[in-house]
Amino acid sequence: MELTDKLEILADAAKYDASCASSGAPKRHSVGKDGFGATTGMGICHSYTPDGRCVSLLKILLTNYCLYDCQYCVNRRTSNVPRARFTVAEVVKLTKDFYLRNYIDGLFLSSGIIQSADYTMEQLVQIARELREVHQFRGYIHLKTIPDADPALIAAAGRYADRLSVNIELPTQDSVQKLAPEKSVHTIKLAMGSIRRKLDEKAEEPKSPRFAPAGQSTQMIVGADASDDQQILKTAETLYGSYKLKRVYYSAFSPIPQSPKSVPLAPPPMMREHRLYQADFLLRSYGFQVDELLPKTGNLALDIDPKLAWALDNREHFPMDLNRAEPHMIARIPGIGLRNAQRIVDLRRLRQVRYADLTRLKCSMKKISPFIITADYFPVNDAGPSEQLRRAMAVPAQQLNLWPELQAA
Repeated sequence: MELTDKLEILADAAKYDASCASSGAPKRHSVGKDGFGATTGMGICHSYTPDGRCVSLLKILLTNYCLYDCQYCVNRRTSNVPRARFTVAEVVKLTKDFYLRNYIDGLFLSSGIIQSADYTMEQLVQIARELREVHQFRGYIHLKTIPDADPALIAAAGRYADRLSVNIELPTQDSVQKLAPEKSVHTIKLAMGSIRRKLDEKAEEPKSPRFAPAGQSTQMIVGADASDDQQILKTAETLYGSYKLKRVYYSAFSPIPQSPKSVPLAPPPMMREHRLYQADFLLRSYGFQVDELLPKTGNLALDIDPKLAWALDNREHFPMDLNRAEPHMIARIPGIGLRNAQRIVDLRRLRQVRYADLTRLKCSMKKISPFIITADYFPVNDAGPSEQLRRAMAVPAQQLNLWPELQAA
């Protein structure tokens, strides 16, 4: 098979893995040195960096042959899809050629399981080693870790990769046993634990050999099983706390032709994936707990974002006086993000915050108005009942299954 044909198959097969975005890679460049490739201080992302630059990774599988028969996976053993396999030399060549043509900033490499977990992991490590040591590649490398592989191989991967990821895929042991019987949540968590220990050792001994400076991440598939959003977010909350993951990524299940009957025949609304990302951000950055966002079992609302849903369910906190409220509570007001919350706190050290100040900060005035008090503003009649506010701010029903634009905090 021609290299271009392999690339077409294995790049397409990799598109279902959402966990390739990253940040936190160390700053490297090749100015005045042998070697090539670079990263910025903010790391590399497959779409846009925080300063708005569009960057990209070569995102491929080493092979889509696989010994496993995970029911949700397009590359499962029983799937009727075209198969291909790169050699180590071919992946190294593609990475070099694509970078030197200014197509990419780094490499995201995953693989189906071939021969054994150790053999597959050895191939991934060999690619990263050759790029770093033979060709002096200084760009970003993200390696997908094979959970069943020898811990020594995972440790070796961390010496060459900027980020490692171990995909848990499903939030419960029962779902894994049903849909991916060759996998084990216990084994996956052992791999995550070994990576965390290595990261902790590096933090305690900064002069020790490098190890995955951008940390580790994972992915969960949304809608392949009966797990609701509370179960998914509870699992994410546990993973963040126990393994210090940088990110949990959520990927809406995408049925393929001839999907087995054990998985749904229709995908979940794309808005559900988006709401999970919003809720995840509230867990990581705003100090929310899952039980606050979803006090009962069930799914996040699709028509409103999770922070607004929380505010409508907790009206006793509102309207909130911006000149008196604690900073972490200001950040919980719908329409005010972390940056503007800090700007409001800084401003009120100089003078009282007024309504016009929020306009100048480009806050979402329609969203925040019912929830705030300023020196010159108080919402009339407590802004109306929660159901009325919800109807006024909800996403139109016809848009709920479309990929949404990112909304303001």
